[in-house]
Amino acid sequence: MKYKKISNYSYNLHVIKTKKFKTVTVQVNFKRKVKKSEITYRNMIINTLCESNSIYPTKRLMTIETENLYDLSYRGMNYISGKYNVMNFEITFLNEIYTEEGMLDRSIKFLCDIIFKPNIEKLRGKISFCEDSFNKAYNSLKDSIISQEENPDDYARIRMLENMEPKSCVSYRSVGYLSDLEEINKTKLYNYYQTILNSDIMDIFVIGDVSESHIKRVIEDNFDIVKTLKKPSESHFMLPSKPKMLPKLIKENKKINQSKLVLGYKIDKMTDFELRYVLNVYSYIFGGSSDSKLFKTVREENSLCYYISSISQPLNSILFVRAGINKNDLKKTLSLIKKEFNNMKKGNFKNDDIIKAKITYVNSIKELEDNPQSLLSLYAGIEYLNSDDIDDRIKKINKVTRDDVVKLASKIHLDTIYLLEGDTVEKN
Repeated sequence: MKYKKISNYSYNLHVIKTKKFKTVTVQVNFKRKVKKSEITYRNMIINTLCESNSIYPTKRLMTIETENLYDLSYRGMNYISGKYNVMNFEITFLNEIYTEEGMLDRSIKFLCDIIFKPNIEKLRGKISFCEDSFNKAYNSLKDSIISQEENPDDYARIRMLENMEPKSCVSYRSVGYLSDLEEINKTKLYNYYQTILNSDIMDIFVIGDVSESHIKRVIEDNFDIVKTLKKPSESHFMLPSKPKMLPKLIKENKKINQSKLVLGYKIDKMTDFELRYVLNVYSYIFGGSSDSKLFKTVREENSLCYYISSISQPLNSILFVRAGINKNDLKKTLSLIKKEFNNMKKGNFKNDDIIKAKITYVNSIKELEDNPQSLLSLYAGIEYLNSDDIDDRIKKINKVTRDDVVKLASKIHLDTIYLLEGDTVEKN
């Protein structure tokens, strides 16, 4: 595998040459500092551009062209990465050595048509997105926002974060907000789209068995619309506010059978090594697997939950525990979680736990090489987060010791307890 970064006036091109896959994947990322009021706009941009464009003015025509391109697939997504909001467009297609000459150029042009040739209307001197595409994108996003609100697990996690960090982008909903959606019209959306082209930091990732010089030429030919010099990126990482002196308990009611418990922990002043490696080991032992302390104590030994796990967010220096419980078991469940949390601080876990955590981490890292999307995420992490490559990650995770885990445990503080109360039901 060979990696090359080529810096341009207005974008960075990342070429990952490998013979491992029969496909070529191209991902175009636009990113800027996250603003709550812009999240819904960015989701609408993705939906609208993926609905139609001036070359293929209907979804059906876009689909027909993907079939002509040997079943090319395309997608778009918007996500929050620490301090930044990243919007990307991606295509995956068969390498032209398995199809016919010229298909790489045609496929990348198809992606550029999606991004740079929107389906627009001009009325009384104003330019806006096509009404039909806008309306379909609007309804699709509205459904997604409502769906997240109605999903008890997603809702509980979001509400915990909104109570833990109400003024921080940690608590922003990446799918967007209905109140913001209702304020968007097709002209406002087109104007915002122009700011993305002119202001966002832009990275293009290409992975597959490709010629670096050929890719460079094709990208230059198709991305000449982007002319503005972009500001350099800052760190994505952010620190949470100071944890509360006493954890805050919030309860909400919802008509669901199973209550959703989410505990939010803030982590104080981690070193880079702790953030990238020790935290993974800690979370695995605490609640990251069926061998974890939380699973064994709360689930297996005391039958107090339907599921329980801990998940870390290194970018935001937080960790949270999620569990599905009977609301009448809240007090006892919290007591047992606190007990195992204190056991982590005291180092009351086995050396085998550390070994299992490392093996799991190493295996997951090695698996990144088996999937083009995973490799793209790896190289995006290297670009955006200054992450280590695969070999260095494996070396560093194997350096984590018991003392490292115990030391990190003393920096973790429970801040917020959120319970989405449902009806009381009998456990199996």
